[in-house]
Amino acid sequence: MRLSIDAELDYTLASPVDMLFAIEVAQMPDQVLVTDELVMGGVDILRPIDGAESLGRRFWAFGGDQVTAHYTATVDVERAVVPLPGLPTDRLHDLPPLVVPYLFPSRYCEADRLETFVGREFGNLNGGDAIHAITGWIGGHVDYVPGSSNVNTTAVDTFVSGRGVCRDFAHLLTAMARAAGVPARMVGAYAWGLKPQDFHAVVEVWLAGSWHLVDPTGLASPEGIVRIGVGRDATDISFLTIFGQATLNRQQVRVERVEG
Repeated sequence: MRLSIDAELDYTLASPVDMLFAIEVAQMPDQVLVTDELVMGGVDILRPIDGAESLGRRFWAFGGDQVTAHYTATVDVERAVVPLPGLPTDRLHDLPPLVVPYLFPSRYCEADRLETFVGREFGNLNGGDAIHAITGWIGGHVDYVPGSSNVNTTAVDTFVSGRGVCRDFAHLLTAMARAAGVPARMVGAYAWGLKPQDFHAVVEVWLAGSWHLVDPTGLASPEGIVRIGVGRDATDISFLTIFGQATLNRQQVRVERVEG
């Protein structure tokens, strides 16, 4: 399908600061970038840098007072979605080097603290069967509640509170998948059909020799997800990191299906 993406950001800064943006679509085989344009206001673009695993890119900027960004893109998404049940895990010693770090706990995904629960609840399942069951458990035990978490909320916090937003659902699935021995990484994305529309966080799990997209909120289908970048957790996929104080004036994301 062909998707049109339109994202706008508007911030007021207390003083001139460095900023790291990640809002451009990653060019990948299953999502082909047809056109895109980025218009910035109130900043100096310093330099682009590769995203994690060289997927997508981020860019450093420096600005003060009012900073705006307007990004538009047209993307062709051609992705075969494979059902998770039945997909096997790879033997750990056969994992590609870039996949291995996604087995380990990280700042927001404390997989080690969830191992006992995951083993007790899902220890009789393997691979895609385990991920399918874990995703179902999250959907049945965690409520989607806007404003119920903050930038410091971790997977364990969400597990205990039973509520969160897309970032929290993704952290929890990532942590529980790792606790089950399945490599999992966070994905920052645009998503067609998401209500309300916004930047979105989902998960990719490594099964049967490749990555598979999963949205634990159930709000978006993998067929309509467009990756911006990947990483260990929210630290790596933030669409904007501001190294100073800022006030959000406006943020708007629109993703629509268009004729190819």
